[in-house]
Amino acid sequence: MAISLAQLNRVGTPKPPRVLIHGVAGVGKTTFAGQANKPVFIQTEDGLGTLSAANFPLSRTFDEVMEALAALYTEPHDFATVVVDSVDWLEPLVWAKACRDNGWNSIEDAGYGKGYVAALNLWRQYIDGLNALRDDRGMTVVQIAHTDIKRFDSPEHDPYDRYVIKLHARAAALLQEHSDVVLFANYRISTVKADVGFNKKVSRAVGSGERVIHTVERPAFLAKNRYDLPDTLSLEWSAFAQAMPEILHSTLIPSTTTRT
Repeated sequence: MAISLAQLNRVGTPKPPRVLIHGVAGVGKTTFAGQANKPVFIQTEDGLGTLSAANFPLSRTFDEVMEALAALYTEPHDFATVVVDSVDWLEPLVWAKACRDNGWNSIEDAGYGKGYVAALNLWRQYIDGLNALRDDRGMTVVQIAHTDIKRFDSPEHDPYDRYVIKLHARAAALLQEHSDVVLFANYRISTVKADVGFNKKVSRAVGSGERVIHTVERPAFLAKNRYDLPDTLSLEWSAFAQAMPEILHSTLIPSTTTRT
């Protein structure tokens, strides 16, 4: 069928955001997601602790993750946010599925890099499931990831270390591109010069314990957003939701009424 001007779309109410948050261990990523509007957790790791939130049984296979997404798509419910905790624990499930489908003993059996390329097809199926919940059920998507420190080979500067999502590079790139917001969570840290004698000074880190999220990429970490957010926010869902465009507040800010 030929393309015509009648097929042009007009932007109306924006769709709920797709959020990916990564950060250092124990900083509060799961708690942050648990503060979202009517969240339901799809767990690939047992990370809820004492957090009280609706959650599916721990997913031990890729198929179980997809079944949870399908249940949220087909069955009646009033959940407003789907949380996947975490995508780096999902990755071994993706690899195991790719191995079963192809008769491999390990993801490396396919030859140099080919197994990881094959796994991308499964990652795309997973992303399609998230997009269906967002587009057709109006759900906000939050994906939680641990972080890793890796060397970044810049074409403009000498190599340096930075915080990145703890995934294979191809999968990490796919999830970053898919997300509307990539947040990096960390403790706010400053450095001070301390005199150690003999005309020498060393830099020491000083932290108050304050937890923050960064929304804009810097050399030290990966982050992004499509909503012109402040560079840094408190690690609280309420602060994040209030900083988002006002038209999305009803989607992101939890109601004061109790869910039945």
